[in-house]
Amino acid sequence: MLKEVAEITNMWGRHSNPKSGWSRMAAAFVAVGALYHRQWKLLGLTLLFLLINPVLFPEPSEELDDWMYKVVRAEERWTNDGHRFIGFDYPQILNTASIPIGMYGLYAAYKRKPVPTLVCTLASIGLNQWCLKEIIEYYEEVNS
Repeated sequence: MLKEVAEITNMWGRHSNPKSGWSRMAAAFVAVGALYHRQWKLLGLTLLFLLINPVLFPEPSEELDDWMYKVVRAEERWTNDGHRFIGFDYPQILNTASIPIGMYGLYAAYKRKPVPTLVCTLASIGLNQWCLKEIIEYYEEVNS
């Protein structure tokens, strides 16, 4: 039982499974679509999936050459080195900027404004991914 609890609490390890990361990204689009189309049950299930996602997948047994695997390992290193994901320094400013843009995208989805919904959703996720790309570069530089 203790081993099972330890495995569940090994969030970074389990979270580094590429299936976890790629499905989280897909779920974000599903959530926006569910909000836009007023599919409340789907929205609720998607949000539940996002909450439990980090423990759904097993930790990879070996290091992977997958972008999403690198993202999670870089995030782990980034936080362990005392950095934050939100802030006004570079690259955190990219992630910080993605928040209000994403929030407006959710508002636009709720108001059923298709163009702002799409533009803001893509911009928010794009800024977040750009920030993560920079964090991966930090990770690779520190580990080399």
